[in-house]
Amino acid sequence: MVSENEFKRIRWACRRGMLELDLVLAPYVEHRFQDLDDESQQRFIRLLDSEDTELFAWFLSKSLPEDPELALIVNDINTFTKTPRS
Repeated sequence: MVSENEFKRIRWACRRGMLELDLVLAPYVEHRFQDLDDESQQRFIRLLDSEDTELFAWFLSKSLPEDPELALIVNDINTFTKTPRS
C-alpha cells in the first residue's frame, strides 16, 4: 500500500498534457487505485512513466503495451472506464 504522500504524487502525475488522458486516469486513481493489490498499484505507477501518445493509443484500444504487465493495468483501466458509476 502506498503512503498518503505517495498517493498525492500519483494523483498529480495523472494530470497529463491531454484532457482525454486526464478524463481516464483521474477517475481511475480516485475510485479504483486504493482497492488494487500492491502489484497492480506498482503496475499503475510504472504506467505513468509512459508517453502520452502511447497512453492515448492504449486507452482507445488502438494497441496494447508490449510489456504484459502494463497490458494488464491498461485492460483494467479500460474496463473501469467502460463501467457505469453512480
